[in-house]
Amino acid sequence: MTNNLEYRIIEHYLNRGNSKTFAGRYFCYQLIYYEKHSSPAGAIEREKEKKDWSRDKKEELINRFNPDWKFLNNEITEWPPHPDISRR
Repeated sequence: MTNNLEYRIIEHYLNRGNSKTFAGRYFCYQLIYYEKHSSPAGAIEREKEKKDWSRDKKEELINRFNPDWKFLNNEITEWPPHPDISRR
């Protein structure tokens, strides 16, 4: 969960290759799915709900939202981020 999706995907991108983070270890910075919620409590509840889902059920959710599994980063922010982004 984040209240700033642009910042979060850039943060994951900047951590790519960092063995100390999950996103860094597995180069997880390409966004294929997201949800917007009106409150943090609603977002947390939804995350808990999906955590118990099977992989097939999660893939079905992604397929309904993004059938081509297109990377969505450039819909959220300039992608790839400018090389000087980490200095901002």
